Amino acid sequence: MDLVFNVTADWSGVGNAGQGTMHIGTDNYVYSAPANMGGKGVGASPEDLLIAAVTACYSGTLMRVLAQQRLAADSLTIQTVGTVADFPEKARFARIVVNPTIKGGDPSQRDEYERAAEEARERCFIGKTVRDYLRYEVGTVTIDSAHS
Repeated sequence: MDLVFNVTADWSGVGNAGQGTMHIGTDNYVYSAPANMGGKGVGASPEDLLIAAVTACYSGTLMRVLAQQRLAADSLTIQTVGTVADFPEKARFARIVVNPTIKGGDPSQRDEYERAAEEARERCFIGKTVRDYLRYEVGTVTIDSAHS
């Protein structure tokens, strides 16, 4: 089965001087080129949106993997870092690193949580889409047992 997703974008202005509004479902998101790339720096940037897509997919996948492996987790926080290399001449995304914090986890099972974090990276289909074009990695896995 093929699933179809629709997004509509309105843009005004030329290049980095412009900005747009992305319409996803009933929500609207303002976006522009980031200030550190010469843009307006208004709302999210396309770079933010790419990182957000990977992060959203990864977080849901990791929670599913933890449940399947019966590893305790109340909730997750994922801090993701994306690196654009060779700016401005040949700018390209070179690396995305997800750093999960597992709230309500059991620190005595650190190895199992780290394996689950890697498995989620392998299973996240948005991550699988981009990993042939950049380094997609799991960074630091933090287990915060205080949320139990």
